[in-house]
Amino acid sequence: MRRGFLYNNKGFPNSIKRTMTSIIVPIRNAPEQAAALLAKLKTQTVSDEIIIVDSSSGEGIQGSGGVRVLRIAEGEFDHGGTRSLAAGAAKGDIVVFFSQDALPADDLSVENLMKPFADASVAAAYGRQLPKPGASVFGAHLRLFNYPATSGVRSMEDKARLGIKTPFLSNSFAAYRKEALGRVGGFRRRLIMGEDVCAGARLLMAGYKIAYVSDAEVYHSHDYTPCEEFRRYFDIGVFHSSERWLLETFGRPEGEGMQFIKSGVRYLAAEGKPWLVPQFLMRACLKYAGYALGRSYQRLPAAFVRSCSMHRSWWDAKGKP
Repeated sequence: MRRGFLYNNKGFPNSIKRTMTSIIVPIRNAPEQAAALLAKLKTQTVSDEIIIVDSSSGEGIQGSGGVRVLRIAEGEFDHGGTRSLAAGAAKGDIVVFFSQDALPADDLSVENLMKPFADASVAAAYGRQLPKPGASVFGAHLRLFNYPATSGVRSMEDKARLGIKTPFLSNSFAAYRKEALGRVGGFRRRLIMGEDVCAGARLLMAGYKIAYVSDAEVYHSHDYTPCEEFRRYFDIGVFHSSERWLLETFGRPEGEGMQFIKSGVRYLAAEGKPWLVPQFLMRACLKYAGYALGRSYQRLPAAFVRSCSMHRSWWDAKGKP
């Protein structure tokens, strides 16, 4: 794996001093996905170590060929706490997180993600998530909407323009300057989701910047059913309800929802599938309904809340925050 490198495109600085890079992948009961991802990670041009955090109920992944394995009990997984644990064990100055179902699009994915760190004020960077081959038009549009082809760097100065999108990033494929992440307390524990957005917000509030790197690409998308989308957005509502400071600091997401609807209608028309617009609008309504219910979850019966959630085990193991 290459240990020294120069960059010259996308408007990022042309050079970066040598740093150590640790790739971290939490996995659970997905040996085939994990094996495919590991094969791709071992061909990346930049990486000093690969750490697997295995909370599988079975034998899981075995450490070999430069791969370290940290094992935790199946019920101990926590979106934020588990990632903070792995970051603390990592040797790298930069820690790069993948989800188990994300695949690098090429051998330069991690190297390209490192480009913005030549700027000392950049504390986090995330890459572009492309629709998986064969993804549905709904799954593909969501990825293309959230991960455009244009790179950029954001700071707190952008919140009037971008609102709640300002701290957005995704730990499905993101990198952090480990020292800066530690200064803001690492990832929040006991969150139903959104540990990455919370960390991004805290980094911005501490004066750091977040970079989006469109030429650092992975394949990662989901073909959710309408009911699954409802449940996912219910959990986003729970997250925003439990972390009200995010909306108080950056603004509410309703305007973003309208942009998403307009974008989806245009996308379906461009794809020659306008007959899917009614289904798209129905899905959008379900997302909004799920989100609104999630924001009000504390006033709802516990059994109903659990039935609406995608992360049902979180309610069993963690309870309400």
